[in-house]
Amino acid sequence: NNRKVLNGVMEVAGVLDPSNPTRFAEERGTVLRAIDKLDRLGVEGVRALLGAGRRDESGDFTKGAGLTTDLVDVVMGFLGAGDQVKAMLIENSSPHDELGNTQFQGAINPESKTSQRTTFIGAVTRKNDQVLQQLFRLVQTSQVGKEGVDELSTLVELCRSQGYGSDRIVIDPGVVRGLGYYTGPVFEAELTFEILDDKGRKRQFGSVAGGGRYDDLVMRFTGQRVPGTGVSIGVDRLLAALRAKGRIGTAAAGPVVVTVMDRERMGDYMAMAGQLRAAGIRAEVYLGNPKQFGNQLKYADKRGAPIAVIQGGDEAAKGMVILKDLILGARIAEGASLEEWKNRPAQLEVPLGELVAAVHAMLAAQARA
Repeated sequence: NNRKVLNGVMEVAGVLDPSNPTRFAEERGTVLRAIDKLDRLGVEGVRALLGAGRRDESGDFTKGAGLTTDLVDVVMGFLGAGDQVKAMLIENSSPHDELGNTQFQGAINPESKTSQRTTFIGAVTRKNDQVLQQLFRLVQTSQVGKEGVDELSTLVELCRSQGYGSDRIVIDPGVVRGLGYYTGPVFEAELTFEILDDKGRKRQFGSVAGGGRYDDLVMRFTGQRVPGTGVSIGVDRLLAALRAKGRIGTAAAGPVVVTVMDRERMGDYMAMAGQLRAAGIRAEVYLGNPKQFGNQLKYADKRGAPIAVIQGGDEAAKGMVILKDLILGARIAEGASLEEWKNRPAQLEVPLGELVAAVHAMLAAQARA
C-alpha cells in the first residue's frame, strides 16, 4: 500500500486538510487504527469505529472517528479496492455484489478468529491493475492521493520486470502499518505455506516482516530531509519458518549482484535479477547510488558475490551483458598464475539471452576450482 493514497482518501473523507496538517489529527489516528484492525474486527467492526464507535463483547465502548455514513463509505470503498475485502465478498456475499462496492452488508462472520488477510491470500486471482484503477477513482481529487497511486503503479511495474505478478505481489489497501511517520509505500511480507496449529488445523504461516518508507523521520532530528526505508523482521517467526521448511543450518553462497549503470533502466536490471532467481540463482540489484561504479563492486565483495552482472548503454545496444568473475578476480589479485588467468578470463561478454546459462557455467567453474 502507500500512505499517500491513504492520505488522499482521508482528504476526500474530510479528515485531512493539506493547508493545516495538524487539524483532525485525532480523527485521522482513529481512522488509521480502525483500518489496521480489519483482520480482527471485520468490515462491520471497522465501519463502527469509523462512525460513532464500537462496543465489544465485554461491553467496553471504543469511541469512533465520528465520520458520517457517506464519509465512512469513502473509506470502506478504499478498503474494498483490495483483494482482501474482494475475497471476503466473494466468499460471503451474494454473487451479484460488485467487487469494490462500498456496501459490505454481512460480509464477515464476526465470530471468526482467523486472520482474514492470511486466510484469503491466494484465494482469488490478484488484479493489481484493477485495484490501482479503483484507487485512482477514489482519490482523483487529491494531489497527494494521485502521487501515491503513481508510486504504487511504478512498484507494480518493477515487480513485473522481475517476474513477480499479482499472485506474489498484492496491492492491499488494508496494509497501513501502525506508525505515523511513514510517508510513502508500506508493505508486509507473508509466508503462505501451511502449518498445523495446536489443534491440528491447517493454517498459513503468516507475516514475518513489515515496514515502509519515511522521508521526514531524519528531519525531525537534523532538519534535513533524508529519504529512508525500513523493515522490521520477526526473527523468531522467521526462524520458526526455516525450521518448518528444514532450512536451518544450510550455508548459502553470496548473491549474484546486478550492477546499475543507468537508473532509468532499473526495470531492465530488475528483469535480469528475476531471470536468475527464476533459475534458482540467488541474485539482487544494487540499490545504492550508481554513480561510483567502484562502490558497486565493493558492495558485491562485501556481500560475498561470486559474479557481478554489468550492462551499460553500449552493451544494451548490442543486446549483450558482461559477467565479472569476482572469485577468480580476487584470486588473480592475490597472485593466480598466468595460465589460470588465460584459461578462465575474469570477465566475459555474452548475449543477454544467454545470461542464465552463462552464470550457471561460471558458477560451476568456480565450484570446480
